[in-house]
Amino acid sequence: MKSYQMFIDGEFVDAVDGRCFASQNPYTGDAWARVPSAGSEDVARAVDAADRAWREGPWGQMTATERGALLWKLGDLIARDAGRLAETEVRDNGKLMAEMLAQVRYLTQWFRYFGGLADKIEGTVPPLDKPGYFQFTRNEPLGVVAVITPWNSPLMLLAWKVAPALAAGCTVVVKPSEFTSASTLELASLFLEAGFPRGVFNVITGFGAEAGASLVTDRRVRKVTFTGSDATGRLINQQCAAQFKHVSLELGGKSPNIVFDDADLDAAVAGAISGIFAASGQTCIAGSRLLLQESIHDVFVERLLATVTNARLGDPMLPTTQVGPITTPAQYDKVLSYIDIARQEGATCVLGGKPSDIGGLFVEPTVFTDVTPAMRIAQEEVFGPVLAVIRFRDESEAIEIANGTAYGLGAGVWTRDIGRAFRVSRQIEAGTVWVNTYRAVSFMSPFGGYKDSGIGRENGIGAIREYLQTKSVWINTEAPPANPFTIR
Repeated sequence: MKSYQMFIDGEFVDAVDGRCFASQNPYTGDAWARVPSAGSEDVARAVDAADRAWREGPWGQMTATERGALLWKLGDLIARDAGRLAETEVRDNGKLMAEMLAQVRYLTQWFRYFGGLADKIEGTVPPLDKPGYFQFTRNEPLGVVAVITPWNSPLMLLAWKVAPALAAGCTVVVKPSEFTSASTLELASLFLEAGFPRGVFNVITGFGAEAGASLVTDRRVRKVTFTGSDATGRLINQQCAAQFKHVSLELGGKSPNIVFDDADLDAAVAGAISGIFAASGQTCIAGSRLLLQESIHDVFVERLLATVTNARLGDPMLPTTQVGPITTPAQYDKVLSYIDIARQEGATCVLGGKPSDIGGLFVEPTVFTDVTPAMRIAQEEVFGPVLAVIRFRDESEAIEIANGTAYGLGAGVWTRDIGRAFRVSRQIEAGTVWVNTYRAVSFMSPFGGYKDSGIGRENGIGAIREYLQTKSVWINTEAPPANPFTIR
């Protein structure tokens, strides 16, 4: 079993008290790696290092161009080691090698993009209404950033946060999910090889109740960026509010995939499958609600089932596998419980609905019809390969159903009518709306949620501002002395 160490202040170290825990391979069920379990003292060491690197170390004295060059170098190293990093992710979270390799290869672009933006951060010189003064603004880094990542796409979602944070001049302490810590620790060695100063990038591993809570509540941490469940996000938001920390949250989703009767049905079927069965449904943007216009409902479901019935479950390392296992035993149990709930509420299971015959943590791709918008299967995030099919009559009802949940992360619209595409995408309450496609992301495109799906935006030019604060500087050039008891 491979043993890992945390990465603190440029060195790989064990937990102070020596505690460790095992990481399991979701496909084999075997423990394959040993990971340190951080306590509050370990967290304090990591935050010390990050705070020192920001306030006193060379990171703060480097030019933005120099910081950007390091990010570019890191991107090159990730591209070189993409295969190794992707294999580590597959062992840890059970997702397909084809998807993980594509993700890791692509995330190099985040470090190149934000590396290029690092020296494009500019202030302003506002035209003042007060003669005799010169005023300008500076955009300065917030300081130490806590980065908390989930188990479904650890490195991709880390890049979304760490690349803009470092480009802005911040330092970071990363806490990956306890289920998928290995790939982040493998990545840490590339920061060392790229030449980042000590303390700029740190990784602590462990559990949320101890390591995560200590990190979030440390007063030297000036921003927390988190991807995960809405329940945990709500708790983190409350903790950050108590200390007036900056926070960005990318939380759950119950995304509608809306198919109108004028859509290209072949393309829409492929989009529906991609939306829910890719990654075994373990993605925040899963199109877990399939809204079908009544006139095409039956033929669409028939085509969908004909394709999904033949989906290949198995070893996620094999290129022929299409659906991998559920990542954790607790999530496996949750998915099966929602299947039971759907049956109890009167939905009709037309495909799957049980554990796979191949055993392990596999759940058969599952499709429910006769779902009504009020059912829990249509309101609550399952985070598994379970699709709820809902009928609608017209455009107005489709929008009402689409917006009828607490979430607003993503949505899909399938239509050949360009006017409808604009109307519906405008009215849907979601941070991302895909038209005639699904699950497309880019380092250039803002990503985030409405409503309970989160706060803030990742990716795109604006993401770097999530890690900056604006300072106004006033200089008296020739203004005469004024009454000291009045505002100037």
